[in-house]
Amino acid sequence: MRCPFCGNMDTQVKDSRPAEDHVAIRRRRFCPACGGRFTTYERVQLRDLVVVKKNGRREDFDRDKLARSIRIALQKRPVDAERVDQMISGIVRRLESLGDTDIPSDRIGEIVMDALARIDPVAYVRFASVYKNFQEVGDFEEFVAELRPVRPEAE
Repeated sequence: MRCPFCGNMDTQVKDSRPAEDHVAIRRRRFCPACGGRFTTYERVQLRDLVVVKKNGRREDFDRDKLARSIRIALQKRPVDAERVDQMISGIVRRLESLGDTDIPSDRIGEIVMDALARIDPVAYVRFASVYKNFQEVGDFEEFVAELRPVRPEAE
């Protein structure tokens, strides 16, 4: 593994342990050339996924991009970081198990929204506002109205 600080190719693993509910291995590394320390993660990848955008453009699936968008939606929400990591791993496993390597971005968005809806309703609305491209306050109102349970009118 190349040292991110000096580029040395001969780094050493100092510690390995399971991470993210045993779906990844966390390795602490040390560079003897510059003394730098850094962490790497090793995960199982069943297949290389390609995201098919709405305009037809294709790009490699990026787990970090998915994690960033989810973390933005969950910013300042009372959700444990470990729970977020488990959710992201679950989403990636679900995408890999769909059976196809080409996945429409719409499908990814729906899977993320399903996962967020179960964890935090505010994060769900935040993510949906970007995913569904809300343009006006009325878009928010309609979306939130669909989330609220129907209450009988008071007599």
